[in-house]
Amino acid sequence: MGLTTFNGVPVHVLLVHAVVVLVPLTALALVACSLWPAVLRRFGLALPLLALVSLGFVPLTTDAGEWLAEHVRENALVERHTEMGEDLLPWAVGLFALAALLGWVTWRPERSPVWLSAVARQTTGRTAVRVKAAVVVLAVLLGTGAVVQVYRIGDSGAQATWQGVTTATMNGTGARTNDR
Repeated sequence: MGLTTFNGVPVHVLLVHAVVVLVPLTALALVACSLWPAVLRRFGLALPLLALVSLGFVPLTTDAGEWLAEHVRENALVERHTEMGEDLLPWAVGLFALAALLGWVTWRPERSPVWLSAVARQTTGRTAVRVKAAVVVLAVLLGTGAVVQVYRIGDSGAQATWQGVTTATMNGTGARTNDR
């Protein structure tokens, strides 16, 4: 296993923040780049690099999370969160694959098939429109799936961490109090 703790804090808790920011940011950038060729040209190789960094953080975070799961009290919520965490990797791979394809088309249009390089330019024609539409639909599906999965994993992690730790209720003044 890789990193486990940093300055006494489980590394998973730190790495999670990178995944929670980078994966949705990659998804948003991918959708924007698939919709607007001008945005894609401005992003250039930054899009696949962003997707690669996002992808790199996913297994690091999962690995650190598996270590942490072995060092906390076992319960169904922790087990569910651990299982869900493993499901993010395919989404991150999909984001990277499409981002790499779009990056290639932008960076090396002369080496790309004509029907595919239409994505990077404002071209018309039945094939170009179909390819653009397919890329946009794929980007939206991958982006939405990845963001939803990040949310679900984060929510299950928050429940595993905080369920039963604190019970906040409203007191007579409207302020939250701790019943513990």
